[in-house]
Amino acid sequence: MFSTLVWVGFSQSLFAAILISAKKQSQVQDKILSAWLFLLSFEFLTCAVDLLIWKTPLLSSSFLLFNPAFYLYVQSLTDSKFKLKKIQLLHLLPFLSFQIGAYMLKQKYTLHNFFEFDSTQWFRFAFSIASIISWLIYNYLSSVMVYKHRKKLENEFSTISKDESLQWLLFIIIFYNIFCAFSLVIAVFAISLPHTGITQYIYNYSALLVLIYVLGFYGLRQKKIFLNGDENSSTKSKYQNSALSQKRKDQINKTIIQYIESTQAYLNPDLNMNLLSKNIDIPKHQITEVLSTELGKNFFNLINEYRVNAVKKLLLDKSINYSIEGIGYDCGFNSKSSFFTVFKKFTGMTPTEYKESQ
Repeated sequence: MFSTLVWVGFSQSLFAAILISAKKQSQVQDKILSAWLFLLSFEFLTCAVDLLIWKTPLLSSSFLLFNPAFYLYVQSLTDSKFKLKKIQLLHLLPFLSFQIGAYMLKQKYTLHNFFEFDSTQWFRFAFSIASIISWLIYNYLSSVMVYKHRKKLENEFSTISKDESLQWLLFIIIFYNIFCAFSLVIAVFAISLPHTGITQYIYNYSALLVLIYVLGFYGLRQKKIFLNGDENSSTKSKYQNSALSQKRKDQINKTIIQYIESTQAYLNPDLNMNLLSKNIDIPKHQITEVLSTELGKNFFNLINEYRVNAVKKLLLDKSINYSIEGIGYDCGFNSKSSFFTVFKKFTGMTPTEYKESQ
């Protein structure tokens, strides 16, 4: 059973890696994910070879591969200026070191003799400490990047899709942390109960296989979020040391409002900060600063407030024969789910409830 699981993991990770590497208009995040999946296929392959030669897998360093690879992948999606550099290969050094060490020492993937004093005890201890530190550091950094990214989106886009919000990465973070927590529990039982060793193998590689399916499926669909040359508003805009005079802020504020209202720009579901900046010829970081300090809003809330107000007017217009969903699309929303979510956020009611209340 375990041997079958390992070969399935090898074939699926290799297949996913090939699909993503052949993806049209491949981006830097696709290259990272493809390389990551190739390495995971190698991890499954070495385990299969171990089973053939030693009848048991040698110590696996898949944790030390998954943690930094996930961190780099998240960074490539959330940082518009991310570029691949040779120095980033150092993230894989712990994985390669312990992978090679396990084969040189022939350290088997077993936990019941973990505390036994022998010539490889130091290696088991070093591996465990490195795995825990890697998990804590990389998981924290990845979680922070996703959180900051989701907050930053509201200063960049008026409509936020699932791809842009990276909801599937949040699922992986949650799933991975639950997996690690249960893995520690199983490890404790495996140390005290020798016959539970095979359970640890099946559990770890089954969870890894699930993650490969998720990474392959969503990674293939994931599009680049930021355009080349996008500015990072959070680093460019230092409000407390602003170079903008109050007069200039008032001018920018007036220009923004006039443009949005005169052109009804909010009706464009693809309206984003780049487009607004280009059309009014004002740098993005200055727009973000004015929205924050003068209006107390981010870009997302500003545009969607206009959309919600437009929806309210149409909902009360008895001459309109559109469906409620049709009204939402007509007012700049690009999906039913985002329309209902945003409308309820601003009014505390669904569109239907609002119409009935009036």
